[in-house]
Amino acid sequence: MTGTDGGAETGPARVTAIWGRAEQQDFRSRVRGCLLGGAVGDALGAGVEFDSLDAIRAAHGPQGVTDYVTAYGRRGAVTDDTQMTLFTVDGLIRAHVRRDTGAWHPPTDVHAAYRRWAATQRDWGPDERREEDGWLAREEWLYARRAPGNACLTGLADDRMGTLENPKNPGSKGCGTVMRSAPFGLLVGWEPQLVFQLAVECAAQTHGHPTGCLAAGAFATIVHGLARGESLDAAVQRTLVQLATRPGHEETTEALKHALGAVRQGMPSPERVAALGEGWTAEEALAMGVYCALVAEDVRHGLLLAVNHGGDSDSTGSICGNLLGAIHGETALPPAWVAELEGRSTILELADDFAMEMTQGPALHGPAGASSAWLSRYPRA
Repeated sequence: MTGTDGGAETGPARVTAIWGRAEQQDFRSRVRGCLLGGAVGDALGAGVEFDSLDAIRAAHGPQGVTDYVTAYGRRGAVTDDTQMTLFTVDGLIRAHVRRDTGAWHPPTDVHAAYRRWAATQRDWGPDERREEDGWLAREEWLYARRAPGNACLTGLADDRMGTLENPKNPGSKGCGTVMRSAPFGLLVGWEPQLVFQLAVECAAQTHGHPTGCLAAGAFATIVHGLARGESLDAAVQRTLVQLATRPGHEETTEALKHALGAVRQGMPSPERVAALGEGWTAEEALAMGVYCALVAEDVRHGLLLAVNHGGDSDSTGSICGNLLGAIHGETALPPAWVAELEGRSTILELADDFAMEMTQGPALHGPAGASSAWLSRYPRA
């Protein structure tokens, strides 16, 4: 597949790519894998997010968590990490649909989607009268507070959109930017630098610290490489080159270099993961998720390594799952974990809609006409 798409600051260029059937199927598998894998990792870590490694081992045995544990009243429950990731996808689809009107500023559409997520954190349930919210905001299971980060809540508490010039929470570099940014990397028709820029701009809507923004951009760019078929190591190396040109990159660069270095230090272990940090900050969560994906023997091994530590287990699990899912596709995910995952049908539906928009968007909507069903799901308003 070849061709380019418009980026965060570019005009409404049209995708000129021609997707073959095999390419479409491969891409859809990677999108499904990325979103489902992230949700599975999120759910594995949800029940131990605030526990020390010693507490995890005391409660679950010397190997720590080896399966879902009860969180928020059920097994397989996801947190705000998955919730916000889904709304990132929704915002990106809406941006492409709204482009038909001549409006093309994806950060605005993603911000509107994040504001719809913020409503799920304060409202009892969906308002059926608000047709302009689209179908995702009407999913009742999303109306649940799952320990959302304070910066995400305060950054989206009013309608002013944070920008790089005037960000929300300028001192915050929490991992809330990284854990929601994998979908930017699935924009495979975009150039890597535009993917990076869009993720950075959208991170500034809640976390204004350079590290918070740049770690999100780095994560999106790594996922972008994987979705295009690169190896994880190559995608990280390419991202480091791009990071080096950005002011304030040092913390994110060092964290990724530490992750690469840890791979060469011996057999993976929870202690080696812990040496990279606890995952509460953006650069640490990114490094830990990348390391676990790099050393993973398979998806199961990588995800369990990513959640068994005394830190932000759901976020590091989510990041690792996004990466492994983008590499291997959804068929590599442990079936029992997928079967028990909260919101599985919604995640799959959204993943398939995103893949269809990216590969067949002009057949769904355009200046000459549009599918009314599609515009009902993703309104231009």
